[in-house]
Amino acid sequence: MMNRTRIQIAKPDIVRHFDALPDHVLKPKEIYAILAEQRDFWRLAQNTTAERFIEFLEKHSKLKQYEFRFPQRAEKCYVWDQAPLLAILLGLKKDLHFSHYTAMRAHGLTEQSPKSIYLTDERTAPHASERENKINQADIDNAFKKPARASSNWVEYDDKKIYLLNGADTGHLGVVTELMTDESGAEVQARLTNLERTLIDITVRPVYAGGVFEVAKAYELAKEHVSINKLVAMLHKLRFVYPYHQAVGYYLQRADYKSSQIDLVRRLPMEQDFYLTHEMNDTRYDSDWRLHIPSGF
Repeated sequence: MMNRTRIQIAKPDIVRHFDALPDHVLKPKEIYAILAEQRDFWRLAQNTTAERFIEFLEKHSKLKQYEFRFPQRAEKCYVWDQAPLLAILLGLKKDLHFSHYTAMRAHGLTEQSPKSIYLTDERTAPHASERENKINQADIDNAFKKPARASSNWVEYDDKKIYLLNGADTGHLGVVTELMTDESGAEVQARLTNLERTLIDITVRPVYAGGVFEVAKAYELAKEHVSINKLVAMLHKLRFVYPYHQAVGYYLQRADYKSSQIDLVRRLPMEQDFYLTHEMNDTRYDSDWRLHIPSGF
């Protein structure tokens, strides 16, 4: 029988260690740290580099690599044994969270089964053009005559489109950690936008929520659970240059919220006309909210 290498001898201990990990979705640097911490205990040869260690585990144990080739940059992580797709996606980068249509589904704000998954990666600084600059009516009119900006940073995986969106720096406002259930029924401890932040996000980007009819339905389904006080407080903190609160107020009124709730939004300044969404051809004007909306809506 051939002499076994040190890593082969240590394999049962390595497997036990990885089996005992609380999280089976691992970033490469987390595996590097495990190797550095356990190398002496496992008596591994010094020429067992992190790359060789990972290669050995992929060939001879339960470690699998998952790589998602997003157009902006490929992202990868490793899974020990098995993990739900939602957990794998959150493991691609630090501080990712689910948003838009995916958060809608988690909060019960849609009756559809979305074929896209939305992940958001917050930028480290505010996006000046949308969060600090003043804007005039002509700027608003010109911006909303054009198609909505939609990210091309997506990949197809398992019959789904997975979007990795770049989000403005909000200090992870309204991002919570709670249990989500995927389509197979598996539970995942996930980071996602809370109910109020989700409603704001889909008002701002209905293109990531199935369109304005789905957004309107989400406001209806949120009616018994959402805190409008919290939602308005978030609007203040987000400091949008566009008056998205006028669209929020319209959705609340359309879903027949209490007048006391609607008034919390009505108190915000309405100094300019606004649009429910981009590139609407045939519109009507709601003077209550100074809002252009699709005529068939």
